[in-house]
Amino acid sequence: MLKKYVGYGLLAFLGSAGLLSCTDTSTSEKQAEEVHNPASQTIPKEAEGLLGRWDITVDKEGKAAPSWLEIKLSGFNTLVGYFVSDAGSSRPISHIKLTDGKFSFAIPPQWEGGEGDFTIEGALAGSEIKGTITTNKGNTFQYTGVKAPYLVRSGEAQWGEPITLFNGKDLAGWTTSSDDNQWVVKDGILINQKAGANLISEQKFDDFKLIAEFRYAEGGNSGIYLRGRYEVQIEDSPKDRHPGSLYFGAVYGFLSPNEMVALGPNVWNTYEITLRGRLVTIVANGKTIIQNQEIPGITGGALDSKEGEPGPIYLQGDHTGVEFRKITIIPAK
Repeated sequence: MLKKYVGYGLLAFLGSAGLLSCTDTSTSEKQAEEVHNPASQTIPKEAEGLLGRWDITVDKEGKAAPSWLEIKLSGFNTLVGYFVSDAGSSRPISHIKLTDGKFSFAIPPQWEGGEGDFTIEGALAGSEIKGTITTNKGNTFQYTGVKAPYLVRSGEAQWGEPITLFNGKDLAGWTTSSDDNQWVVKDGILINQKAGANLISEQKFDDFKLIAEFRYAEGGNSGIYLRGRYEVQIEDSPKDRHPGSLYFGAVYGFLSPNEMVALGPNVWNTYEITLRGRLVTIVANGKTIIQNQEIPGITGGALDSKEGEPGPIYLQGDHTGVEFRKITIIPAK
């Protein structure tokens, strides 16, 4: 009987040891699979220096055109990102290839139309990136990129005296982006009669609060560019549409409002916009729709990509007509 019990005990021990061994193995494998904390990612050596946001200037036949690129690490060794051209919204990049120190990716056309992809290639050149952009129509342009500034602010903001940017009488204090000026002033209202030149303030600003009252027609599409680089969208967006980064109240292509608060066409709408560094708060028609959110980079249509510098207020005039009856700015001291 003793031998029998010893035999049973030995079998039980071996069985439990085997079970523990299997359990330990599966637990360690599971733990290995679950270690994916982004804060502890190890950046592949070949990608060091590339990760981050880049303010890009493209040489388009002697004309400087702004663009923007963000390169991110997805998982252990896959590079992904976002790209902003000199027109259109932020476009996702599903895979950035990196071979022998040179990166490349392709993106489909957006508002440019046509078939085929755009191809962007480049490499680190000291503290910059340099490379080429080849369009889907076969045109190739050189570009240079510098690391985008963080624009972090500290302490409480101190605000100065209000400045009336639109005086209700004429275009004093403003300049147009081209000779195709469609902006006029009638009965105290600033009117863009139809698609034409953009209107740009002569004064430049860093941090500020901006109050604007505007009206658009049915199907209207315009925008207000902060520092000449970040567009807050004005659009005849249906009230029953889900909020999105291309619609009314959005920072175009980047930040979506938390609800659709447009009052509709042919009535006066109001924006109260506070920009401090990269952080923006937008109150539209009395409701806070974006609260202290970071604007990652320039939006399509920006005047330049020099994010560390002050810039003007610019009113988009090259889409459809739009009207303003108040534009007041309170700059930071």
